[in-house]
Amino acid sequence: QVQLVESGGGLVQAGGSLRLSCAASGITGSINAIGWYRQAPGKQRELVARIISGDGTTYADSVKGRFTISRDTGKNTVYLQLNSLKPEDTAAYYCNLDERRRTLIFRYWGQGTQVTVSS
Repeated sequence: QVQLVESGGGLVQAGGSLRLSCAASGITGSINAIGWYRQAPGKQRELVARIISGDGTTYADSVKGRFTISRDTGKNTVYLQLNSLKPEDTAAYYCNLDERRRTLIFRYWGQGTQVTVSS
């Protein structure tokens, strides 16, 4: 069973930075995609950034130029560097991993880490 453990959230002032980490374990297939979503109170969960195997990286328009996703394949860890944070970035951030086993894709979520940006 795949497990995702996130860390790095916290409270930061507007304009500040944070770095989120997500360590994956229990993978038996291949990683089809790995990335980050976020959900603010009263809103739907939305994509922040994602690395798709063989297809590069995608970012939400609202974070382009401010957030950077990266991956350490040897450690099965994905990072999200959050710079120039804004109050509207406040949300619970969830790590996501899509594992491919033969022809099937299995989707996993972390428990979430809170990012709060004060104005």
